[in-house]
Amino acid sequence: IVALPGTIDNDLSGTDTTIGYDTALNTIVEAVDKLRDTATSHERLFFVEVMGRRAGYMALHTGIAVGATAVLVPEVNYDFQRDVVDRIKKTQLMGKKHFIVVVAEGVGGVTEMAKKIEEVTGIETRGTILGHVQRGGSPTVRDRVIATQMGYEAVCLLKNGIGNRVVAYKLGKIENYDIYEALNMTKGFDEYMYNVA
Repeated sequence: IVALPGTIDNDLSGTDTTIGYDTALNTIVEAVDKLRDTATSHERLFFVEVMGRRAGYMALHTGIAVGATAVLVPEVNYDFQRDVVDRIKKTQLMGKKHFIVVVAEGVGGVTEMAKKIEEVTGIETRGTILGHVQRGGSPTVRDRVIATQMGYEAVCLLKNGIGNRVVAYKLGKIENYDIYEALNMTKGFDEYMYNVA
């Protein structure tokens, strides 16, 4: 057996990216950009829930890419007043009239959050759950190339009689690990990127 990391959540340890992650991110960003058009023209706030039950990588990178006012992920405890309400109010003072808040599925509750924030701020607010649309679409070039590289590595390993490995993409290179070693690895949350968001 040689395993390849294929999940849009990018929550597998030992690899910097998983097959499908980049495609899902691009799909999400395209959807959020369309929501932003409505948010801008109607001066609304959207809470957008993306997949990621136990991992907030998709929410985090989407939030950065779309310039979200706030990003909520399961790895980081948040204070609704400080991390959402106060940020929106501060941004309002600078003249902004539309907002996007990206929420990982593991945090959830975008409909309730939308109601709560509308009561507090008076801004017309909607909760949007993107759901399984995130899993579809044509693979991006990045995903196609990485999947091909990983597949090539897997075939080379098997051709040489080597099994019980997991193929990974680490620091720009294709690597492989013992399957048991890979299963015992943990993937830490990127605090630096969270601070960037």
